[in-house]
Formats: sequence, C-alpha cells, structure tokens
Amino acid sequence: MKLSEFDYRLPKESIAQYPVKERDSSMLMVIHRNHRTIEHRIFRDIPEYLQRGDVLILNDTRVIPARIYGKKTTGGKVEVLLIKEFQPNKWEVIVKGLQNGTVAFNNGISGHISRNNGTVTLTSDHDIKEILNTIGVMPLPPYIKRPVNQLDARQYQTVYAEKDGAIAAPTAGLHFTKELLEKIKEKGVVVRKLTLHVGYGTFKPISCEEIENHHMDEEYYEIPEQTAHAINCAKSEGRRIIAVGTTVTRALEASAAKSPPFNSPLVKGGNWGVIKYGSGKTSIFIYPGHKFKVIDALVTNFHLPKSTPLILTSAFPGIELLKRAYLEALDKGYRFFSYGDAMLII
Repeated sequence: MKLSEFDYRLPKESIAQYPVKERDSSMLMVIHRNHRTIEHRIFRDIPEYLQRGDVLILNDTRVIPARIYGKKTTGGKVEVLLIKEFQPNKWEVIVKGLQNGTVAFNNGISGHISRNNGTVTLTSDHDIKEILNTIGVMPLPPYIKRPVNQLDARQYQTVYAEKDGAIAAPTAGLHFTKELLEKIKEKGVVVRKLTLHVGYGTFKPISCEEIENHHMDEEYYEIPEQTAHAINCAKSEGRRIIAVGTTVTRALEASAAKSPPFNSPLVKGGNWGVIKYGSGKTSIFIYPGHKFKVIDALVTNFHLPKSTPLILTSAFPGIELLKRAYLEALDKGYRFFSYGDAMLII
C-alpha cells in the first residue's frame, strides 16, 4: 500500500495544545464496524458500550521526564531527548544544538555526545536516571507549540501509570479517571494491565512509499500472568477484549503471533492459549490486511498523517471507514493528537 493513502489535511487549530480540564470530558467518537455507522458522545459515556465479561486492557507504562537541557562549552543551548539506555550511563538520544562534544546539565552533571553510523549517543559518568526528576521535563510532542508547564507532569501521564520507561504517553489512556475505571469495574468489566514502554519507534517517520517496507524499532513489553489468563479465558468463552491504545494492541498481537493456534479448553494455570505471559520485545508493524487475533474493540486517539499508529488504527475498521471518520471529526471540531479527543471502534 502507498504511504500517501494515509495522508490528510489537518488545520493547525485542530491540534490540541492543552488537555481538557477533566480527563473524561473529551469528545468520544464511536465507530461501529459492522454497521459502518458513527456516533458522537463524551468519553465518560464509554461504559454504555461495555458489557459484563468484557476485558479492558490498559498500558501501565509511566513517562519519564526524558527531555533535558544543557549547554555546550561555548555556552550555546543543547536539547537532548533520551531514547533508551542500552548500557549503564550510555543512552541513545536525539540532540538539537550539538553535533559532537561535551554538554553540561544542571546539578553538575555532564555528558559527551558522539555520533556513529547514524546513532547519537550520550555517555555520562553519572547515573542520569537517578536525577531525571530534577533535571528533566516531560517530553511533550513537537506539535505542542508551547513550553512545558507544571501541570504536564501530571496530565501527560495516565492515572494508572506505574512502571517507568516510556518517552511518550499511551495517549488513549489519558481520558480515564479513577472514578470512571471504578464505574467500568462495577459494570462487571474485567480490567487488566500490561506494559509496553513507548519508544521512538512508535513515532519514527515512515520514509518508504510502500508501507510494507517499513521496519519498526523494537519496544519492550511485559504481559503479567493475570492478564494473559483473563484474556485466554475470555477468548475461550467468546467474550470481548478491548485494547486501550495502539501500544496495547501491538503488545497483544505480537504475543499472539508467537503463540500456537488457540484451542479450548485452557491448560490449567492460564499460561497457554491466545496469549502467553512474560516479557519480550516487539517490532510488529500492523497495517491494513492484518488479521487481528486478540482484540475485539479499540480505544484510541486521532493520529498524525502517515504515522504508524494511524496505519494500525485503519487496519481495524478498514481504511475507508476510518477516512470517513476523520473527515467527520474535522467537520465537528474534534481535537487531534496526544491531548485531543478519542474514538472507540467496536
């Protein structure tokens, strides 16, 4: 498929620069795949579309304050985005303002920037992870054209975030409040978590026109035994799995791709079936034509043109229905991207 098929025109005023005051007051578009119909609701209405026995899967990754600022020896400013630590005190990074050389951060911390075969590395004698909360800020996406403020430390984080490691929020989860999750549980919905640390690979631009030639960077994921068991039981009984976000979808579909074909009944212990528990790395790239093995519904945001999350989302309801939904969202004033509104595809 051509990358150009996933392009669309987006007015800059449609890009959310701030979150809504109350997380669950964002707009919610509901797309019915079978009937090819679209509804417009408020996010706190989402329990109306959930059923007793559904399994709702959340990504509990926690965003680290991965953007740090420093100075060159000449005094010029340097901006560093930490991508991943691949050795103690050695990080893959994205840098603005410096090609190679020494950079000084706050608190007497310094590091050395070097480039090798396209990879930019920050090496330091200090454990940067230990002082990130002091010298780092939340890594808001570049399309948010304002300075990071104190509220972003809380608002650009899901209310159920637990495990440090992401450099971007799993934004579909930003709409949930603790009260809304309790209401969902009271309805008889099973709520479980997994972890996928959102890395640069999720947002890495696609440089090839034939999307099938794109290769995702690996991202770490972990599926607890309790979560795998809940999913396997639900699938064996014909109950729905609802993924909150494209990161959850990628983790589940990657795990299913490594498992043997599903066959009921489950083996005692819940460690066999559609999903295996445990950790791993995935570079799965989901695009139209993918046969979803796990998820039956998807909660997601409105994504950037030509992006891998948009391509994944289009694979679920079909590209034509999703295009119609995006046009309708623009017409009705939906807010796009990380701090924007949401959709439920069922």
